[in-house]
Amino acid sequence: MRWVESGDVRLAVHEEGDPGHPVVLLLHGYPDTHRVWDEVAALLRDRFRVVRYDVRGAGASSPPRDRRDYGFDRLLADLGAVIDSLDVPKVHLVGHDWGSLQGWEALGRDGIGDRLASFTSLGGPGLRQVGDFFRHGRRRDVAAQRLRSWYIGAFLLPVLPELAWRSVMPRLVSRTLRRGEGVALRPGHPAATMAADGRNGLWLYRRNMPATLGDPGLDPRVPGIPVQLIEPTRDPYVTPALAEAVGRWAPELWRRKVAAGHWVQRSRPGTVAAMIGEFVEHVEGAPAGRGLRRARAGGAFGGRLVVVTGAGSGIGLATARAFAAHGAEVVCADIDLDAAKQAVDAIGRDLGGTAYAVRVDVANADQMENFSRNIIADYGVPDIVVNNAGIAVAKRFFDHSLDDWRRTLDVNLWGVVHGCRLFGAAMAERGEGGHIVNVASLAAFAPSRVLPAYSASKAAVKMLSDCLRAELADQGIGVSAVCPGFVSTAIARNAAYPTESMREEAVRGLARRGYPPERVAAHILRAVHRNEAVVPVNLEGKIGYVLSRVSPRAMRGLARLSVVAENREIAGNDRSYRRR
Repeated sequence: MRWVESGDVRLAVHEEGDPGHPVVLLLHGYPDTHRVWDEVAALLRDRFRVVRYDVRGAGASSPPRDRRDYGFDRLLADLGAVIDSLDVPKVHLVGHDWGSLQGWEALGRDGIGDRLASFTSLGGPGLRQVGDFFRHGRRRDVAAQRLRSWYIGAFLLPVLPELAWRSVMPRLVSRTLRRGEGVALRPGHPAATMAADGRNGLWLYRRNMPATLGDPGLDPRVPGIPVQLIEPTRDPYVTPALAEAVGRWAPELWRRKVAAGHWVQRSRPGTVAAMIGEFVEHVEGAPAGRGLRRARAGGAFGGRLVVVTGAGSGIGLATARAFAAHGAEVVCADIDLDAAKQAVDAIGRDLGGTAYAVRVDVANADQMENFSRNIIADYGVPDIVVNNAGIAVAKRFFDHSLDDWRRTLDVNLWGVVHGCRLFGAAMAERGEGGHIVNVASLAAFAPSRVLPAYSASKAAVKMLSDCLRAELADQGIGVSAVCPGFVSTAIARNAAYPTESMREEAVRGLARRGYPPERVAAHILRAVHRNEAVVPVNLEGKIGYVLSRVSPRAMRGLARLSVVAENREIAGNDRSYRRR
């Protein structure tokens, strides 16, 4: 630690890392100290010169003699003094909470903005931008943000906030960290000085909030400095609408999300450090990684990496093409490599998209292990995984052999289990969320006399999806079970039947139905965009889903009516898994 003088205050500055490396300056918020960054700093110091300091009146830094000297002019003078002491032309600034607000204000200030090579904000925009949002945003969005900002009014009151910091507030902050965000308390955070820091820091609100938020003459736009917004999706103080609006004011913006609460640098230090490091290295000249490309890409799924199994035909092919048409890079996986290559060629030729062909048997655990490992190593952790591959066997229960059961469950159920387990774990570790789509069927909730193995496997897929959705919600990972009815694909011709006449009848039935797989793909994209749990597709799928919930007895009765109808249902879930 060393001291830097700024006016009448002494700032406690901490440094680590090689002095010759690019400088990353971490600025803490309220009521924290520099120690809130301990975990992130430890992960960055091998590649960067990491600098932290306690802002005036916090931690070891002294408070000003006049308690009103917490305005932005004074705060940015402190920041400038620290930067001057580093003897470098520019620094990469990272701010959290009030540190972020100072960073946004610094971007447009002469004499300080030109010292910033980049800025990473953990949270939302600055006060100028919030004021503009309050004046010009949609009424309901503004109302929602004002509701989340209720505490600001409380901090502006006289006397009472000081009394709260002398009594209940330190315990309340500690409880919020531990119970609300799952962050373990440790030496240094919360700081031993938190009660005094909280009282001093009240003047951050009192000196800056009314003056900045209420001044319509302040320009909310920032110059073309690279800005990375790391948005904790469970931050109780910033609405998604406010974070979304940042693009209005920052022309060079990378926006990224982390499934975490307000103190994201404590709950997800590895993810935050990786994002900071990747961004700084890119600004310094390194190629942009997938995360940064995704943060800048256009289109509904621009820059996303999507893995689709059974992508050689049917719903899988239509889904791969739909994601590619919306800007995603797609891994087309199929047991038939030639079919996967044809899908990739068509995506490049027809859509100008980027896709990769991979052969994999989803029923083979070893192949799926290698498949997931290679995809992550070559292309990165997928943002979306569509477990679509499947097969059908159309026989009565006593006509099913053990091999029929094994093959059906290995592909339809275990293939989904492998995809969810391997890719879902990588998504959770990355910490940036994601989505898993498991393509089930109308058969998941419609019993059938001739599809016992198929129906059982699809019902299991739906229940697995419900279980995973509950488990992965806190990781920001959505899970959807898509349940199509009768769809015009080749699964009927590829299914196993007791007789050829049943096969031909099923094929003719699907052709007459005339429901193309492209419409199912549209439902899949919508399910990801809206994070829908269960998605019945087409009329019979929706009717079957409603009946299964309203009158399960009626569904059991329908299962007994017509073997012909059941023969047609085997084609209802259009997977393109090629039987060997």
